Amino acid sequence: MHKLFSYGTLQLPQVQEATFGRLLPGEADAIVGFRSEMLTITDPMVIERSGSDRHPVLVPGSPDDAVEGTTFLVTDAELAAADEYEVDDYARTQVPLRSGGLGWVYVLATTAPS
Repeated sequence: MHKLFSYGTLQLPQVQEATFGRLLPGEADAIVGFRSEMLTITDPMVIERSGSDRHPVLVPGSPDDAVEGTTFLVTDAELAAADEYEVDDYARTQVPLRSGGLGWVYVLATTAPS
């Protein structure tokens, strides 16, 4: 199982049903050192699932910045499904979670560590 932190549309029930085929149990959590900005999405499938063409995206911030969200436990297949859902503007990386340990999160691709 993997920890997947969501601060945006992956928290929506309709997105979870369409992407994973189930609702994911999760816990309120946060990551520090990042801030959220808005991104315009053009992928029709993502817009249809989420109901919006405006999605939040994480960018590096100051040590005082924190983004609230939800940490979900997902399988390998569900993590791959999340990768398929996220458009190319996002890159998956591991970050420290406020609750402890590391979790996967999607950040602005141009700011992701390589």
